[in-house]
Amino acid sequence: MLRVLTLSSLFPDAGRPTFGVFVERQTLGLAAHPEVDLRVVAPVGVASFPFSRHPRYRGLAALPRQETWKGLTVYRPRFPVVPVIGGRLSPALMARTLLPLLRRIRAEFPFDVIDAEFFYPDGPAAARLGKALGVPVSIKARGSDIHHWSSRPGCRRQIVAAGAAAAGLLAVSAALRGDMIALGMAADKIRVHYTGVDLDAFRPRERSAAKAALGLTGPLLLSVGYLIDRKGQQIAVAAMPAIPDATLLIVGQGPARAALEAQVAALGLRDRVRLLGPLPHEALPALFAAADVMVLPSVAEGLANAWVEALASGTPVVTADVGGAREVIDRPAAGRLAARDAASVAAAIHGLLANPPAQAEVRAVAERFTWEANRAALYDHLSGLIPA
Repeated sequence: MLRVLTLSSLFPDAGRPTFGVFVERQTLGLAAHPEVDLRVVAPVGVASFPFSRHPRYRGLAALPRQETWKGLTVYRPRFPVVPVIGGRLSPALMARTLLPLLRRIRAEFPFDVIDAEFFYPDGPAAARLGKALGVPVSIKARGSDIHHWSSRPGCRRQIVAAGAAAAGLLAVSAALRGDMIALGMAADKIRVHYTGVDLDAFRPRERSAAKAALGLTGPLLLSVGYLIDRKGQQIAVAAMPAIPDATLLIVGQGPARAALEAQVAALGLRDRVRLLGPLPHEALPALFAAADVMVLPSVAEGLANAWVEALASGTPVVTADVGGAREVIDRPAAGRLAARDAASVAAAIHGLLANPPAQAEVRAVAERFTWEANRAALYDHLSGLIPA
């Protein structure tokens, strides 16, 4: 029996049901393996007063310290964060808070490996904890945890050191693996670990009927992702005047929402661009199936889960040539790679609307991204880190 302690600062809770939903799905899959016993530690960063009154932190105080979440035992310890300037301090603060808890957990659940599911701050914290407990550590890189945090003062050194200390590393795409190697991490330690997709939930449907169920007609564009400038929703909005008969639905929450709302108003697009806010993951299959094109011109990605969900739904993707995009958008049926400007994105969308690929051909691109393959690869990886 492989005993796994999954460590993830991105994990859903009652107040944030879509927060880290792909970490949750992967963890549920691994926990269902007949040879795995698993616990989750999902640390919650909380700022001190007066920052604790900010809406970002206020709801976190009510979260239980321990609960059963979808059948998983989940611990939610608080660790201190320093807003704005404290990113470089987070791994040390997290590790210092977690070490007594992990000692208590290990007394009754002698875990064999720590599986850190985000490279920063989780990775450097996990490396400290693994050293203190004498337990091997795996760290998974997902994209922004490498691209964003490695450019922040004081963080790159910690990321590289954690990569050196870990027994094994995972990357969501071959492109991200290359970026990790470029930072100085050992190539022979890094395994590509693709995401999965629920091919039963995300599937092609009769598109006009799917649109009608949403009260829509005409070309439909969909953008799903955290609302930050790096995801490029503002470019999708800027492309809309050049696609006058289309509707754009934007799903997600984040700090760029106010700016997007202002942009939509300034361009006179309130009747054609709708910001839907965060939606339960269960609501997404109907949207993906109704959309003609999924648009996400990000500045950087590891391998966006939304790309794979769109393709599984028979919906082609327009995105930028970043990260693992070429590993997914690998044929004309999958969509287009466009420059990150409104004119290029609009031209790519027009091309797909004028000559839409068959839904079955789009779907075929995603059929290699299964949760079964994801689970088998993760089990094999973690098992291989345990000393003989």
